[in-house]
Amino acid sequence: MTASGPAEGGTAARSASEDAPERAIAVDIARRSLYVSPVWVAACGLVWGVGGAASAAYGIVLVVVNLLAAAAIMTWAVRISPVALMAASLGGFVGRLAVLFGAVVAVSGLSLFEPVPLGITIGVSHLGLLVWEMRYVSLRLAAPGLDLQRPGKEKK
Repeated sequence: MTASGPAEGGTAARSASEDAPERAIAVDIARRSLYVSPVWVAACGLVWGVGGAASAAYGIVLVVVNLLAAAAIMTWAVRISPVALMAASLGGFVGRLAVLFGAVVAVSGLSLFEPVPLGITIGVSHLGLLVWEMRYVSLRLAAPGLDLQRPGKEKK
């Protein structure tokens, strides 16, 4: 009798070829950020000038990269175990906050740096994009990257 690992059993771990819903959600959020970014950057440019526009654009990039990194960490950890997923989620959160802090401190000495639009952008866009995506995920009862199978319909 041979021992069957999680990958062989197929129930405990997701295979590498499966589409990860966390990745699909993060990519969907990144796509949605492209809709609001130009308007927000232009508004910050009108209020704070070129520095405000540059800071707002930098903030949006930081938020999107942060959310994509969160998805990548969870996609990696879910293949290992539920405990690894929980540890990676908490550790990844703390680590990503530290990287975000470092990224803000790194540009704080630049002449184009405007702290107010950057702070507003980071806070509002994190929450705004997540709430916007939450509406679509909860309406479909699945991640946007998942196709719910209906009885009698074959997946192409």
